[in-house]
Amino acid sequence: MTVRTRFAPSPTGYLHIGGARTALFSWAYARKHAGKFILRIEDTDQERSTQQSTQAILDGMAWLGLDYDEGPFYQMQRLARYHEIAEQLLQTNQAYYCYATKEELEEMRERQLAAGLKPRYDGRWRDSKQTPPAGVKPVIRFRNPLEGHVAFNDQIKGRIVVANHELDDLVLLRSDGIPTYNFSVVLDDLDMSISHVIRGDDHVNNTPRQINILKALNAPLPEYAHVPMILGANGERLSKRHGAVSVMQYREDGYLPNALLNYLARLGWSHGDEEIFSREQLIEWFDLSAISRSPAKFNPEKLHWINQQYLKKTDSADLVELVVPFLEKDNCHVADGPNLKHIVDLLKERVNTIEELSDAAVYFYRPLEPTDELRIQYLTAETKPLLIDLLEKFNHIEWTRELIHHEIKATARDHDVKLPKIAMPLRVMVTGELHTPSIDAVLELLGRKETLFRMNSHLSRFPD
Repeated sequence: MTVRTRFAPSPTGYLHIGGARTALFSWAYARKHAGKFILRIEDTDQERSTQQSTQAILDGMAWLGLDYDEGPFYQMQRLARYHEIAEQLLQTNQAYYCYATKEELEEMRERQLAAGLKPRYDGRWRDSKQTPPAGVKPVIRFRNPLEGHVAFNDQIKGRIVVANHELDDLVLLRSDGIPTYNFSVVLDDLDMSISHVIRGDDHVNNTPRQINILKALNAPLPEYAHVPMILGANGERLSKRHGAVSVMQYREDGYLPNALLNYLARLGWSHGDEEIFSREQLIEWFDLSAISRSPAKFNPEKLHWINQQYLKKTDSADLVELVVPFLEKDNCHVADGPNLKHIVDLLKERVNTIEELSDAAVYFYRPLEPTDELRIQYLTAETKPLLIDLLEKFNHIEWTRELIHHEIKATARDHDVKLPKIAMPLRVMVTGELHTPSIDAVLELLGRKETLFRMNSHLSRFPD
């Protein structure tokens, strides 16, 4: 059997973390078994589906590197197929027209709720001999079995059994001819020969309904695997505050796609104690049986850590291409400043994201004013003579890290002060920051001309 999986998002919003993880698991399973991964866009919700959302999904998939072998397929281009099978089910008495109005269905629902019953369609048109009311466009409902049960072995949750009397006669085609989710997804999976349906466990309740439709069509059943949801760090439903944002927002925030994929893979799946692994290792190790049955918790700190590990391992030349847009957005003219690759080499082990890397590099490309608190604490009349002396020394040395360090130490010794007494004011003057890499390394990259310019600029404003 050829393994064929699919990812089938609705284009009613961006590609979020939960959807991306589902896509990743489906992709990894297909790759593990040398199968095919199909992308399908379920766009039958015409009121909410947009081209912008479709593009956001495609962009997110491309950024994450989740390449698909077939598709994207669009449900709205398959309407004729849904109508064909609906008509077939009508002809075999496995579906029927229902003329119940919205008002009637709402009244039925309210009555059931008032009686403490589970709201469900009561089958009033299932075997009705009534004359169809004039002017009412019917829906087509599936004639769900009244006896027996539906049983399937979920690859994650285990055996699931649902009595047929718990399921009502679901709508297959709405009155406007648009198929419902539970009908279109069945035909799509059937026509696309999907062997394994890997999706979120919010669809578990839909699966028995879909199995009954497949049985009515004498069609083979795929294997089902329902992945537990992702919760926020607080244990509640994932919110924007806790990570439920567009996948592309993570790119905007400076995460690396491989790092995000690594993190998503570890959300509810594991291979021993491995934390950092490549795509190739994920494919080699991935198995549905290793997915936890419990919800996973989104941990931003863990994502930060994983991204940091990837930053450390990524070639600085590659990081340069990623950090340039961030710096340019921050009004930095990279071409006019020091070699960015050398700066990346200096900074990349100190940051968690590309955005943080950019923020840490800004002072190399434009002066940053220290806060009033830093100025009051470090740029004082007491430190001014030390810095004037150091400035004079800087005018006459070869501009290397070793000699810069030597002159800073020599100035501290000449004035009988500890090294931080001069290094900290120097750092604040030149970078506007309190915490940077070693100041001699910073000054070497910044260059003599820019260093002296910034020192002179601040010294002219020192208190006497």
